Amino acid sequence: MTADRIDSKTSRARLKPRREPYWFRLRAGAQLGYRKLTEGEGTWIAKWRDDGGKRHYRPLGTIVDEKGKAPAFELARREAELWIGGLEKGVAPGATTVRQACEAYVQAIHDGGSQKKALETSQRFERLVYSDPIAAVDLSKLRPHHVEGWRNRMAATPAKVSRTKNPKAEIVTRERAKSTVNREMAGLRAALNRAHELGIVASDIAWKKALKPVKGADRRRGIYLSLKDRQALIDAASDEIAPFLRGLSLLPLRPGALASMRAGDFHARLGTLTVGLDKNHQERRISLPQSTAKFLEQQTKNKLPQAPMFARADGQPWDKDAWKWPIKDAVLAAGLPPGATAYTLRHSTITDLVVSGLDLLTIAQISGTSVAMIERHYGHLRQEQAKAALAALAW
Repeated sequence: MTADRIDSKTSRARLKPRREPYWFRLRAGAQLGYRKLTEGEGTWIAKWRDDGGKRHYRPLGTIVDEKGKAPAFELARREAELWIGGLEKGVAPGATTVRQACEAYVQAIHDGGSQKKALETSQRFERLVYSDPIAAVDLSKLRPHHVEGWRNRMAATPAKVSRTKNPKAEIVTRERAKSTVNREMAGLRAALNRAHELGIVASDIAWKKALKPVKGADRRRGIYLSLKDRQALIDAASDEIAPFLRGLSLLPLRPGALASMRAGDFHARLGTLTVGLDKNHQERRISLPQSTAKFLEQQTKNKLPQAPMFARADGQPWDKDAWKWPIKDAVLAAGLPPGATAYTLRHSTITDLVVSGLDLLTIAQISGTSVAMIERHYGHLRQEQAKAALAALAW
């Protein structure tokens, strides 16, 4: 009947208010409904019948005609089709919010045996996602503007440079670096991708572009600390972390790899260090100069083979959560660039090796990375050496 049509504003205005929605058939088993209220705008609802005959409903809320936009009926139809289309592809009919997707992701990490990573990811979500409006958004209603808004708010939040327990002390902050933004986005992107892979949401279009990492944003390699700077950092650091920083200044290892070193990994008689499974998943042995061997001998003296080579005051090995603030404090006290991190020391030692003329293959083997990576990030440092070599050919 014409009086029951909901596909135009005029038709909906003629409807009588009632609890039961007026339905528009989209196709077999799929319908779009409009509930006329006694006062104010009506509400929209989608209905879908599965193969077993069970009906599923999705409230779409109030959708009105707005100037410059598609008519309310078309907007509601799009929302209904998106939801129904997902169900037809196997998406679970129940509502799942962004927060629930993040919590499920954390639980999956925990169940996979990575309890530490699960805790770190949960803390990141608590800080950046759960307190944000995006947390309450249903995945089926998640749109690019929701994710872009979250990204912009997160990126605009200043990053702390120093910490203090004094409530009256001034907190030093800096603009959040693009590399930091990339790292903060990674967790949310992984949680949403997991929801998509499990069929909880039909499409990843809402975040695929909005959470795309900024290329070339990693600024850590842009900071170089000279030998003098590195010594200043060690001198400004606490006695607890100073040995770990010295180790990073003597060896071009990833901070996590050095932190996982055990006393038994150092072979004093041979003057070698065995680096276990690193990021490249390969074990390697490094022949050490006498000065470095002597330093490691001091760190492993009277320790059992399985004891941490570099331990904190409580005997536990260092990790990125433990070393983060002590290093920031030392950087600030030494007057070094505030963006300097533990990884900056690795970059600085690799830079020195490249400039010294050591061949890239050996540098890659010692550092536990590929020659391609060394060439990509440090190859430009060989230009002056090449220039000098070419000059030697002239007569």
